[in-house]
Amino acid sequence: MKYRIRHRTRYEYQGLVSQCYSVTHLLPRNTFYQRCERASISVDPLPAQGADRTDYFGNHAYHFTVQFPHRYLEVVAESEVEIFAQRQSLALDFGATCAEVRSLLYNLEPEENIRAREFLLDSPKVVRSQTLADYASDCFVDDRPFFSCVRELTHKIYSEFTFDPRSTEVTTPLEEVLELRAGVCQDFAHLAIGCLRSLGYPARYVSGYLETLPPPGQTKLEGADASHAWFSVYSPTEGWADFDPTNNLMAMEQHITTAWGRDYSDITPLKGSVLGGGAGHALDVAVDVQRLGA
Repeated sequence: MKYRIRHRTRYEYQGLVSQCYSVTHLLPRNTFYQRCERASISVDPLPAQGADRTDYFGNHAYHFTVQFPHRYLEVVAESEVEIFAQRQSLALDFGATCAEVRSLLYNLEPEENIRAREFLLDSPKVVRSQTLADYASDCFVDDRPFFSCVRELTHKIYSEFTFDPRSTEVTTPLEEVLELRAGVCQDFAHLAIGCLRSLGYPARYVSGYLETLPPPGQTKLEGADASHAWFSVYSPTEGWADFDPTNNLMAMEQHITTAWGRDYSDITPLKGSVLGGGAGHALDVAVDVQRLGA
């Protein structure tokens, strides 16, 4: 399946900004199930400096600075990607058991085991705890297939939590999300990652886009899509697999990956600092995900 993505972010400042420095993670990365065929980022006002880089996790990052007074900043990322069908081939009821995953993870071969263990550790927005382990412990049984248990955790979060953008902020800690039983895709991904790491399983945060379709008989509105987040979990025998607790499914052909890291703080779509700007700003984001065909 092929898609065209356009992601526009615009800041309107209450006062003049004399200069700004920003970093984006907005362009899809290449993976074994996804190929980015075209990608570009434009910035208005025109940056004094801009550089494409690859970050620690292998994601595309664009760094730029605007060094003259401005009252707005607009960043537009455009790309075309192809998603390959073999992403759906994982059989959940087979493969390594939970006990085998924990044991095999500490083998030195393959090398991916060593890299995956980095995702066992605490990160800025995901801190392991007994509370998180207890929440997920009933989903994981030592002699059951590991990915089947991950699927059960995905369903547990989906069925026990309410999607409510008003309930949390970027800074809301996981314990509060767990108590509220509400949040957004970012919260649900962080929650699953925290549960998995607390039980001894490597998990990472994935950001990207999800194709959405309008109700039957209605036209899709321009800018009506949104960025999305889910999680990926590692088995030494099967590799990484992506799960989406917001929608209670495995990530399939409609999930477009931009970046992955330990948590949201590693791969924030657009972040930076400004000098000036007054008391605040207005933010407008519009995302379009257009299917181009198979």
